[in-house]
Amino acid sequence: MKYISTRGKAPALNFEQVLLTGLAPDGGLYVPETLPQFSQQEIASWAGLSYTDLAFKIVQPFVDDCIPADDLKAIIDDTYIDFRHPSIAPLVQLDKNEWVLELFQGPTLAFKDFALQMLGRLLDYILERRHQKVVIMGATSGDTGSAAIQGCKRCSNIDIFILHPHQRVSDVQRKQMTTVLADNIHNIAVQGNFDDCQSMIKASFNDKSFLPEDRQLVAVNSINWARIMAQIVYYFYASLSLGGPLRPVAFSVPTGNFGDIYAGYLASKMGLPIDQLVVATNTNDILHRCISANDFSKQPLVHTLSPSMDIVISSNFERLLFDCYGRDGAAIDDLMTRFQSEEVSIADSAFSNVQALFDSYMVDDKQTVQTIADVYESTEYLLDPHSAIGVEAARKVRRRNDIPMITLATAHPAKFPEAVMKAGYPQEPQLPHHMADLFEQEERCTVLANDLTVVQQFVANNITA
Repeated sequence: MKYISTRGKAPALNFEQVLLTGLAPDGGLYVPETLPQFSQQEIASWAGLSYTDLAFKIVQPFVDDCIPADDLKAIIDDTYIDFRHPSIAPLVQLDKNEWVLELFQGPTLAFKDFALQMLGRLLDYILERRHQKVVIMGATSGDTGSAAIQGCKRCSNIDIFILHPHQRVSDVQRKQMTTVLADNIHNIAVQGNFDDCQSMIKASFNDKSFLPEDRQLVAVNSINWARIMAQIVYYFYASLSLGGPLRPVAFSVPTGNFGDIYAGYLASKMGLPIDQLVVATNTNDILHRCISANDFSKQPLVHTLSPSMDIVISSNFERLLFDCYGRDGAAIDDLMTRFQSEEVSIADSAFSNVQALFDSYMVDDKQTVQTIADVYESTEYLLDPHSAIGVEAARKVRRRNDIPMITLATAHPAKFPEAVMKAGYPQEPQLPHHMADLFEQEERCTVLANDLTVVQQFVANNITA
């Protein structure tokens, strides 16, 4: 399996190389040169598999011969050992043919655990084998940071630096990051927004001269292919749990950076019968505007009750556009370059390709709160604000009522008490018992100016591994 850049000017890499590279040197994102294909008969034969056994079936072709099969299986088995529910990703029914897939059963209560617990273990394995030390830099709008820290904290070959927007993540999200006090973990609160943090990460990958010569920079954001790969699994798992592949299913995905729903698109391309993918956004709606009206222009960021989706530039959308433009790297390079400084739209043929499988809907804070209240009133099931956006979007634009519509529940409601209590819930939702003392723990965090040079200097001065 080889991986190529969406901008067409970087060398092809194998899985081990792409795991350690993140952003391609030409500024693009790595994607598989070809996707594994599974027949309906083969998918149907997986119906009784555990989550970890299914994950091995789907992940192994992407890893190819970079990791021996027995070692990869052990890594996958270990990845999900700290998940609280035995089915790893349980389904909960809200109504006839309406379901939520609980992706918050991992150690940090967010869907990012599925990918980042695996990424940490893959890095641990590869770096130990190579006798190599690396620096991880990541940007988070709330959930990626804590999941990355939990996944990578035990690896002695890694220094990890997580950037989050100062005072723009929930208290629970912040504490989950800042209370992990290992010497190799550094939380940086940037006096800006998430897109500022993400821009610093991309700039750092484009120019790594601030690092010592013996250190490689590794990405934990969803620009790292391994994260996308791990997320493909739960689309197959949910479908198989509800009668797939003998009948199609639909998914609604609350998304800001497009990585989670891009994994669903790949599942469809690999053979899973998916009838519809709903892109659910909050007021920061570049994805909705693009998919519904071909408006791919940047707008000012708005802070909302669903902060993990407060993103203006959806990095992983480039991966989809690469396919929709017929894998024309030069066209993507031109489009993304112009996007930085002018209003752009998608070419007509590519736009038709986007609309073939995707629908979209924007849900503002008022409707988010109302959906939390409505679902709780009718089912006594408590949604977090991101998952509520997914449910509301699914209800508004679903194409068929005769097949399961599955909303990805991306976070535990206790992470976002403000939104839940605005919906009329009588008290702050309780954290699971393993986090009951979270607010009593010591924090460690450094607040830095929204300045790339300042941040890079901090990283260079604090490498200890």
